[in-house]
Amino acid sequence: MTIDTVVNTHLAVWESWNALGYEARCAVLRRWAESLPVAWRAMVEYQCQQTAHQVAAVHVMPGPTGETNELYCAGRGLFVVTAAAETPAEAILGQLTAALVTGNTVVLCLPEESEVQAQTVESALTHSGCNAISAVPESMIDTLLAHPAIAGVAYAGNMAALQRLARQVAAREGALAAVIGETDVHALPVVGSPTYLLRFVTERTRTINITAVGGNATLLELGSGEPIEN
Repeated sequence: MTIDTVVNTHLAVWESWNALGYEARCAVLRRWAESLPVAWRAMVEYQCQQTAHQVAAVHVMPGPTGETNELYCAGRGLFVVTAAAETPAEAILGQLTAALVTGNTVVLCLPEESEVQAQTVESALTHSGCNAISAVPESMIDTLLAHPAIAGVAYAGNMAALQRLARQVAAREGALAAVIGETDVHALPVVGSPTYLLRFVTERTRTINITAVGGNATLLELGSGEPIEN
């Protein structure tokens, strides 16, 4: 499977996964986590719990003309989740869960020596109802990071590798992509932060203008010369 095929598949499913909502995505991820070791499951649960505190709320803003304005968080798009070979599973699963639960799709790209086996994770998540995950070999990472459709990359490992990865992403064509790094893979000050999920989302606004319905009806009535019955 080529990188273009992987990316196009993810772009096709992103909107439906993003539109699923935080509660439904949490349910899928918790179902997957039931089969994980206790420490790994705890990290998945932690990230799911943070959605209610950080990103799930919809904020209603005043509408000067009577419309309803809502501010909410949504996923950015397609994320690459990767890590150094020695990175503990908790760090990797924290990144993966954070990316998925916030409405992004994920390409998981890990070394063969990793404690987390990417193909096994893909299979288990797919079985649990997640269609937003793919696993690719580590050998494809450079081609993957160069793709202009990548919205961001989450990496856990050493600083030198993180800097090299950031330079790769900065040198590519297309829109700027988020680079989210964790270099203390044991204490996890970044992945374990209560605000970690905010790095994976973008803010959106939604306007519902019901006052326009009446206005448009009045214009139609005036234009046709006939009254509009309610």
